[in-house]
Amino acid sequence: MAAPTGVLRKTALNETHRRMGARMVEFGGWDMPLEYSGIVPEHMAVRTRAGLFDVSHMGEIEIEGAGALALLQKLTSNDVSRLQIGQAHYSGLMNERGGMVDDLLVHRVGEQSYFLCVNAARREADYDWITRHNDTGARVRNTSDDYAQLALQGPSSTAILQPLTSVNLSALKYYWFARGTVCAVECLVARTGYTGEDGFEVYLPVSESERIWNAIFEAGKSEGIVPCGLGARNTLRLEAGMLLYGHDMNEETTPLEANLRWICKLEKGPFLGRDILQRQAQDGVARVLVGFEMRERGIARDDAPVVVDDTVVGKVTSGSYVPYLKRSIGLARVPREYSATGQRISIEIRGTRAAAEIVPTPFYRRAKG
Repeated sequence: MAAPTGVLRKTALNETHRRMGARMVEFGGWDMPLEYSGIVPEHMAVRTRAGLFDVSHMGEIEIEGAGALALLQKLTSNDVSRLQIGQAHYSGLMNERGGMVDDLLVHRVGEQSYFLCVNAARREADYDWITRHNDTGARVRNTSDDYAQLALQGPSSTAILQPLTSVNLSALKYYWFARGTVCAVECLVARTGYTGEDGFEVYLPVSESERIWNAIFEAGKSEGIVPCGLGARNTLRLEAGMLLYGHDMNEETTPLEANLRWICKLEKGPFLGRDILQRQAQDGVARVLVGFEMRERGIARDDAPVVVDDTVVGKVTSGSYVPYLKRSIGLARVPREYSATGQRISIEIRGTRAAAEIVPTPFYRRAKG
């Protein structure tokens, strides 16, 4: 249910964040923690130890029944039929123009049952879009208000969470999930995340938010766990080359234009926008999302102009200094002819142009161990 106009929504942990000294900001209609100890120490904790995020603002939609698979196959770009029970994948919720209504995670929880995690600012719009196109008889429910979501991320995540859960975490593969208990409470535990690190996203009853949050911190003290806000979440995902909806893609951007060809399974059969994606796959896209790294001092911010030979050719979609790599990096949408690795570009920063270079993504990839 949407909050009244002008009223910020709050997660169940809002007062907890304030007691812990979080700096709070408005984000997508929510009052959320931006940082506690600072973006740099929080970012570094996730890369080297562990951090805990309250991401209860994210939305959840459940689709069930004999028509569930057909509905998701029609509306999303990835091939839902390939999912096994207990497996999840990343996908795009599509429109007829090949644009992305949202990006989302699809979890297959049963033979005819699916659990979607969608972006906070899009949860009502996504639900409306899905129900408007529901011609398969599937049962669609917006269950966002029923769940809190905590994201424990970092190389120490397994050691911290395992004593608290009945789920065998070492047996849980990346992008798989299991139902079990956390602190004796029934939860869904998924080996997913938005940081580029190993970790888990735990979906739990709202009423148990504070108890489980506190228990994870107590269990993680010896591992150096820290609370993390949206600031570190953004720098971590950018460093790992992960996209942010509304910045790096939107309803007017196709997955191919967002460098997400891998989530488009054109061979699965008809789905919204497939004909446009098929044409782009054959002919190529006019504009493409690329990674870049600054070669001169300066931090490229979102919407900064991208310049080649004194001509503005595109704009930065996401940009920041990233603490682990100690570099200024970003993503930008540019014409295909300027998208090759090694292409020299300039970023306009407060009226001054600074040199940058197109580089491969992801910028950071964790070592598998």
